Amino acid sequence: MVLGKVKSLTISFDCLNDSNVPVYSSGDTVSGRVNLEVTGEVRVKSLKIHARGHAKVRWTESRNAGSNTAYTQNYTEEVEYFNHKDILIGHERDDDNSEEGLHTIHSGRHEYAFSFELPQTPLATSFEGRHGSVRYWVKAELHRPWFLPVKLKKEFTVFEHIDITTPSLLSPQAGTKEKTLCCWFCTSGPISLSAKIARKGYTPGESIQIFAEIENCSSRVVVPKAAIYQTQAFYAKGKMKEVKQLVANLRGESLSSGKTETWNGKQLKIPPVSPSILDCSIIRVEYSLMVYVDIPGAMDLFLNLPLVIGTIPLHPFGSRTSSVSSQCSMNMNWLGLTLPERPEAPPSYAEVVTEEQRQSSLAPIGACDDFERALPGPLFAYIQEFRFLPPPLYSEIDPNPDQPTDDRPSCPSR
Repeated sequence: MVLGKVKSLTISFDCLNDSNVPVYSSGDTVSGRVNLEVTGEVRVKSLKIHARGHAKVRWTESRNAGSNTAYTQNYTEEVEYFNHKDILIGHERDDDNSEEGLHTIHSGRHEYAFSFELPQTPLATSFEGRHGSVRYWVKAELHRPWFLPVKLKKEFTVFEHIDITTPSLLSPQAGTKEKTLCCWFCTSGPISLSAKIARKGYTPGESIQIFAEIENCSSRVVVPKAAIYQTQAFYAKGKMKEVKQLVANLRGESLSSGKTETWNGKQLKIPPVSPSILDCSIIRVEYSLMVYVDIPGAMDLFLNLPLVIGTIPLHPFGSRTSSVSSQCSMNMNWLGLTLPERPEAPPSYAEVVTEEQRQSSLAPIGACDDFERALPGPLFAYIQEFRFLPPPLYSEIDPNPDQPTDDRPSCPSR
């Protein structure tokens, strides 16, 4: 008898979305098929699947233990979210080469269905970082007598929903700071910065509208700027490793001495980035908006406004959909993420946004591709349609203010 050969072993997921990308959330059922193709007859002991989800961090640090002694300290930690095993063919034991209990698979293609439920408890969003990751996968193993096992692993994506319509994420964020430059016994006037954004929660593709006022009473030329930063924090053995990277930025006009600049809704677009991870004990992914004044020859004056990048955007005319499958049915793609070609609608409060700012918001969205390639990890999906952004939650600056009554020194006349 001529033994057959295993031609291919593949795993496919039963995706319920148009993008055909396996994306799930806690409590969902993951189902799919193990596809086996053989030529001739193949005798099999077992065909198993092993599904697992875990977060893991790892990094090393060099230590000095003496004048000529050095060693490396490893920091590792792991959190398991689920561990599921199932037998599709055969029996549990496959560590011997006995001919008993073998199953014969005939030549051709064969499909074996599998299904399991993700835990109802919150799961960390899939992520690939500098010193750690959150991964979910299904592995198939085909065991035959006198042969090494044939193994195949395929990952799927999980994200934990973050609804930005919750009250805490709809609250405005604001701050004010002032800095006085000194050089020996000479003191110039202060540089002041105040900034505000409408809310804390956003989703990728949205533009953050920044309302700010920068006043330069110093003798130097300064430049107002804004940037979005992602901070990855990894925890193991009581230690923490942090990685901070730039996501997006913008630059204002240079301000000479005695000048003031006002941002009435200056827009900074959020590129495709992974959502915030806030509930994992060993990995955190956080975002912040930094509005700052670049001061040559001195420490910058800056304000940090916390951000949360969510998965469920504002739905003023619809309800929240908790099913990942229905989210994906709206042409969302977690891995091969591209923004829609449709431009964003301008704000309804046209008197706040100038025509120049409105035209700049219609720039091709493909400009975010560089960030998509640069940022680590799978990029999560989001809705194609963006709604009109709400008006700012505070009154506009009076173009003809009264004389100031505070004690802050005024800029010297130039």
